[in-house]
Amino acid sequence: MEEKHIFDVVIIGSGLGGATVAHVLKDTRLSILILERGGFLKQEKANWDVAEVALKKRYDSKDTWYDQRDRPFHPRIYYYVGGNSKVFGGAAFRLREQDFSSRAHEGGRTIAWPFPYAELEPYYQRAEALLEVHGKKGEDTTEPPRGEYPFPPIPHEPLIEKLAGRLREQGLHPFHLPLAIDQGPGGRCQKGSPCDGFPCMVRAKGDAENRLLRPILLKKTRNVSLWTNALVVRLETTEDGGSVAQARVVREGREVLVSGSLFILAAGAVNSAALLLRSKNGRHPKGLANSSGLVGRNFMSHHYTVLLAFHPWKKNPSNFQKTLAVNDYYHGGSATGKPLGNIQLRGKVKPEMLKSRRSWLLRFFSKAIAERSMDLWVMSEDLPDPDNRVEVDEEGRIRLIRRPTNWRAHRQLVREAKAMMRRAGYPICIADRRGIEAIQHQCGTIRFGNDPGSAVLDTWCRAFDLSNLYVVDASFFPSSGAVNPALTIVAQALRVAEHIRDRLPG
Repeated sequence: MEEKHIFDVVIIGSGLGGATVAHVLKDTRLSILILERGGFLKQEKANWDVAEVALKKRYDSKDTWYDQRDRPFHPRIYYYVGGNSKVFGGAAFRLREQDFSSRAHEGGRTIAWPFPYAELEPYYQRAEALLEVHGKKGEDTTEPPRGEYPFPPIPHEPLIEKLAGRLREQGLHPFHLPLAIDQGPGGRCQKGSPCDGFPCMVRAKGDAENRLLRPILLKKTRNVSLWTNALVVRLETTEDGGSVAQARVVREGREVLVSGSLFILAAGAVNSAALLLRSKNGRHPKGLANSSGLVGRNFMSHHYTVLLAFHPWKKNPSNFQKTLAVNDYYHGGSATGKPLGNIQLRGKVKPEMLKSRRSWLLRFFSKAIAERSMDLWVMSEDLPDPDNRVEVDEEGRIRLIRRPTNWRAHRQLVREAKAMMRRAGYPICIADRRGIEAIQHQCGTIRFGNDPGSAVLDTWCRAFDLSNLYVVDASFFPSSGAVNPALTIVAQALRVAEHIRDRLPG
């Protein structure tokens, strides 16, 4: 006889979306189960050590996915309590107001969101408070209407402040990067690792575990349970196919069934889509929630290039350089005036991080470059394309089929970034573009909207086809913008969770 468990709410995934829903619903009478396929990422020095992480890939998932030519690759994805946010860099941007509308880019048009920025603004404000975001209102010329940041900006180190001045001399508008990192007077941050791609050993980073789940777990909230090492392999529907009845879960090697009144899917844009596709049945032959045929389609992940700019005779002594960004090219900058994207400083690169790169120049001169470089993350919008998609084959393998969109705009943004840095006194600029495995900002595979013919979810992220299934990771994004998605995931998850809470009986 199969082992069965019953809860009111079953949350699949403990990243920013799932953890936010748990945070909102914890004070209700509902019994809540959070299912996380990984365990806790240990607070130990080895997980903070650049050599351990960069060379040994200490906490990578080891997943194998396949591209359109059936070639295997290992995606940069992580399974821990807190999800991928455990290793995010802390950048906490709001989408720009214009990102909610359909607009023309070099490579095509974006898809409009089903509501304007104003609908999400109050939730953005609360999301920033939850993640303890540091920033300064009014510096960014593309900034949407907003209140004050909950915490002051993280100060620039001397060389970054000097760079900001040289950028202003060029007529640009550098601003303090909004960061969910507890740094500054009295802050917990010890600046021990570059942040990007590393967990925080002292819990200074505003990830899903530190800010959202840990307070619940420490209080031993009776109605919230967390199962680690619990992989959901299939969702099963009621006999009429109108709702999800139960999840089939492999927990520490044993298969169990978990039934619930509500199911909240937040496993990441690729894995969430793959789970729905794997769960097809007689009532849902194309996969769950897939009457539109859009589940898995319109995969997006920003175009990224890491730019290492340096002067051969000058070193960069900055310890924490991830404090500055430039959005002057966000809404324009190309010959046609079309949007190009965002430029921000990233965590300081270390020699060990360059030794595995494709470029022989980066590998051979890793120490010299790392000591001198100012490291930028150059990011452009990936446009929705139904042919860019997640598939699951008969063996259950994930295939990610992807061709670049809006690539001309990204190349132009890289050129603008190089020119900007050369004028600022960094004559050598090496571009290191990321490949298909870099899916840190995955989104779009289960998009929301007003029309069940062109969207999978309604505006509350509930599946049109299934009355009790919600999706609250970045799968719901109709378009990606050109800023980091973390804060938008939390803001929409707050909106959805409060909608659910406010409609509970009693």
